[in-house]
Amino acid sequence: MDAAQRGSLAGLARGVSVARDLLAATAGLGGARGLVGHLACVSERVERARATGLERIVSGRQFCSGEKRGCGVGKTKRGKGTKWMLVADGEGVPLGNDLHSASPAEVRLAEKALASIRVRRRHRAGRPRQKPQRVIADKGYDSDRLRQQLARRGIELIAPHRINRRKPATQDGRALRRYKRRWIIERTIAWLGNFRRLVVRYDRSLTIYRGFFHIACFMIVLRRVLK
Repeated sequence: MDAAQRGSLAGLARGVSVARDLLAATAGLGGARGLVGHLACVSERVERARATGLERIVSGRQFCSGEKRGCGVGKTKRGKGTKWMLVADGEGVPLGNDLHSASPAEVRLAEKALASIRVRRRHRAGRPRQKPQRVIADKGYDSDRLRQQLARRGIELIAPHRINRRKPATQDGRALRRYKRRWIIERTIAWLGNFRRLVVRYDRSLTIYRGFFHIACFMIVLRRVLK
């Protein structure tokens, strides 16, 4: 209500019944006749609303703040969230992952995600393998600097160039033939999306959220191995 409608009522207001007509209910509020005219623009009948839906009734007000906070939460074009950086093999089995704020670009987080790979050697003992022979990624990873950094480690980056690229192409169509297998990582991400605990981040602590993420990856590995 406006400030002019905050005065005391002329008399005790009668109990407002669960009447369906809002104007008829406000007409019995004693001396607050101006309120009826103020609400004359309400043309439809108002139903009783639940207490949990109060923030939906009052336009422009949010009583329970839903702002996401905590470690690993960053702004994007569609709000705030946490970015999943996932590395999978040719069968879609997760090999490494990294959770980070959604604000930085994928190019800046690619090396950290690759560093999380730990693949046990089958036929001989030794340190686990961390360097894949090649990495297939989408256009978001098109960066000459990233290609050079991975090439120093003996890793080939297969990613199509962006449309607005002005520099000469660095790879031909022979290498891009493997790009058609990128759907495998998209399928793995879709599997992770089936876990409701990961789709919506309820945990403010990134450590707890990362724990559930590892559990989901472990369940995917079991499904693929026991298949």
